[in-house]
Amino acid sequence: MINRVVLIGRLTKDLELRYTQSGVAVARFNLAVNRQFKDKQTGQREADFISCQIWRQGAENLANYTHKGSLIGVEGRITTSNYENKEGQRVYRTYVTVENFSLLEPRQNGNQFNYQDNQANNYQTNQGYNPAQGQSAEPNTGQEPGMGNTPLPF
Repeated sequence: MINRVVLIGRLTKDLELRYTQSGVAVARFNLAVNRQFKDKQTGQREADFISCQIWRQGAENLANYTHKGSLIGVEGRITTSNYENKEGQRVYRTYVTVENFSLLEPRQNGNQFNYQDNQANNYQTNQGYNPAQGQSAEPNTGQEPGMGNTPLPF
């Protein structure tokens, strides 16, 4: 079976880097991905807004090197989860768990992103994930990933 996603898009806002109770870095973000066709009535290109999350060193690197509007490429897998909210309702989420990312434009402050740093990030992001065994790099708590029983608020 194959569960592989590759997207190119722009960040809809700056990443908010969070840490779980055990100190694991995690960031959730939305990626605006343009559709290949234009709306017939307006002539405008529409976009899909894809929910994504990234863990560990990759989360820290992505937060440090990007900002709202940054053009990035991500590779990962579709993940689904559910949890019970404060009102006792079951909430279901579908998102992309990012395993690798690429910065697709130079930084605007004059500091160029080093290609070797990105390769190191790709290695770090993949640590702890073994596709052959189906093991996830995410903590397996049986709950929504985040801080204990409380889902992250973003």
